[in-house]
Amino acid sequence: MPIHRRACAILAAALILPFASVAQADTAWPGKPIKWVVPFPPGGAMDVIARTLGDQAARELGQPFVIENRPGAGGNIGADYVAKQPADGYTIMITSIGMATNKALYARLSYDPVKDFAPISLLAVVPNVLVVNAAKSPDRSVKDVVARAKREPGKLTYASAGNGTSIHLAGEVFASMAGVNLMHVPYKGSSPAVTDMLGGQVDLMFDSITSARPHIQSGKLRALGVTTSKRSSALPDVPTIAEAGVPGYEVSPWFAVFAPAGTPASVVDRLNRVLNAAMQQPDIRRKLEGVGAEPIGTTPQELAAHLNKELDRWGALIKARGIRMD
Repeated sequence: MPIHRRACAILAAALILPFASVAQADTAWPGKPIKWVVPFPPGGAMDVIARTLGDQAARELGQPFVIENRPGAGGNIGADYVAKQPADGYTIMITSIGMATNKALYARLSYDPVKDFAPISLLAVVPNVLVVNAAKSPDRSVKDVVARAKREPGKLTYASAGNGTSIHLAGEVFASMAGVNLMHVPYKGSSPAVTDMLGGQVDLMFDSITSARPHIQSGKLRALGVTTSKRSSALPDVPTIAEAGVPGYEVSPWFAVFAPAGTPASVVDRLNRVLNAAMQQPDIRRKLEGVGAEPIGTTPQELAAHLNKELDRWGALIKARGIRMD
């Protein structure tokens, strides 16, 4: 072979080799277990969703999904960890509406919710539900709550699982749209807040349907309205807050899955297909609905658009209401 032809062949091989290596790596994925980070403690709806979908995805992909709980700072500790992991498809994260709210709630974040992550799929919505103590509260409807709040401005208390949680923000949206003044009482988690609700120490709560439903079914709490735009299949007889007295009201706490930015598109697309297919399995849907989750499933592009829309919405509300975490 002439020297110039040999040189061209060597140059062409050098140019092709990196792309061939990437293609081979993508084709071989997954070749080891996939770490699925849950930035909240075990046992909640987010944890249940990740474990349920992870088990099904593992069967499809032939590698286990290892759940790793990294709670703290409203999900920021887990998000910061995932943002700094290699973009090789072996670390993903389930997260919540906090991905959109924390940017406005915290003066400084160690990660950027848009630039540092690759969207995979919007998984599900888990509604919050406005509840009162069935034995002690005189309120039997959303309109009753609004009327009493206007008669007694600043006196009605509402519990939350902590500042900046979707339970807190659901109350802020309600107060803003209904034109009332409520007193926020933050707790360290939903469980102690519900305990005081059952004891009559607070007037109302926009609790997650996951933790509120058992007490609604037992008759201890009275459900007045769900926060989503549509009724929940978990509580089909409970109206939405919008239809029950605050037109246009909607807070839809969502759960989605992301990978570190730069994760190969082929890996993102495969994860998207596998997870969305898992949510269509009847047994998977039953498990998700057991924690009040309404399965969705989107494209990565649809999740990216949803996140940007939520960043704008919650950023404006949090600024207007003067809510800060630090």
